[in-house]
Amino acid sequence: MIREFREFIMKGSVMDMAIGIIIGAAFGGIVTSLVNDVITPPIGIILAGIDFKNLSITLKAGADAAGAAPAVKPVLLNYGAFINAVLNFLIIGFVIFIIVKGLNKLRRKPPQATASTKPCTQCMETIHIDAKKCKFCTSPA
Repeated sequence: MIREFREFIMKGSVMDMAIGIIIGAAFGGIVTSLVNDVITPPIGIILAGIDFKNLSITLKAGADAAGAAPAVKPVLLNYGAFINAVLNFLIIGFVIFIIVKGLNKLRRKPPQATASTKPCTQCMETIHIDAKKCKFCTSPA
């Protein structure tokens, strides 16, 4: 059983997945820092410093308990935290879209020009692609 487990762990697909998860976590840290430290502050300035995470609706007010019992906490509907999470998701999604779009642009190969010449089959000199005979050795092209 241990031998089978070792073979399973050492398979290429499992190792590739592990490496992908580790790199994904590191990339997630980079994207989170980009969003929190670079993109979110200017958005906060544009929105006049509104902090969504403190917005809530009180569903049931809290009460102080008599004696040694702890106070009852209020029941809150924290819709501001949800708005914050949605905004973070949209910002992170947009940043990842821009990064992937840039990487794809770097990877994209320039379009190949259609060949206008070809080598002669007999003498290997370069001739026009539409030539019927080679101008160097006069063999049929």
